[in-house]
Amino acid sequence: MQSSSRLRTRNFMYGTLKEEPRWHAALAVVAILALYATLPPRIIVGPFWLLPLLVLGILVPLLILAPHRHRENERARFASIAHIAILSVFNVATIALFLVQLLTTHHHRIFTGEQLLVAAVQIWLTNMLVYALWFWEIDGGGPSARCHQSFVDNPELGDFMFSQSLLDPELRAKLNWRPRFLDYLFLAFTNATAFSPTDTFPLTSLGKVLMMAEALTSLVTIAIVAGRAINILGS
Repeated sequence: MQSSSRLRTRNFMYGTLKEEPRWHAALAVVAILALYATLPPRIIVGPFWLLPLLVLGILVPLLILAPHRHRENERARFASIAHIAILSVFNVATIALFLVQLLTTHHHRIFTGEQLLVAAVQIWLTNMLVYALWFWEIDGGGPSARCHQSFVDNPELGDFMFSQSLLDPELRAKLNWRPRFLDYLFLAFTNATAFSPTDTFPLTSLGKVLMMAEALTSLVTIAIVAGRAINILGS
């Protein structure tokens, strides 16, 4: 009873948690599609229009029918995961197709050094954005679950431990802080560049697997694709 009373007092003093909007992540999806559309045609998987059609066919109805992630139903949750999964499949397929092209005998006749370097940057950025979406979607059961005060009061329920979660509970309540998409974008960026956690640490097996997968694809892109581009430019 006493802890429940303190919780209600904190909610009254510092305000309730705001709903999680979908448009933050939607901007990342649009950026991914733009990066994909400007890749060399040889490494685009399937018809040019296939990925935008599949992803926007899911995302646009979600933006209209469920613009916020608070108390979303199971169908909206499944659709949110589905469009990120589609992006992931195309991202991995693009990297695999790119590597096949590079390993062919006459790869130097297919791409110039400049094309390889630009494509490597595009793929690296795409990979980072895709995993930022995954981190945002799965942490603590999803954005809808993170809208509840219980998530802020019990940060160990999440898949990732942010540095703000280690603050004194009263200070966290005063700041009314909880992770938002920008926090997961920062996590994805640092993991893709440092290949390890910086100020945010994975707590669950799922979080660790996702971080390993992102680091691996980032390493392949930098070591093989960008390395080959620099080698061609240098010669």
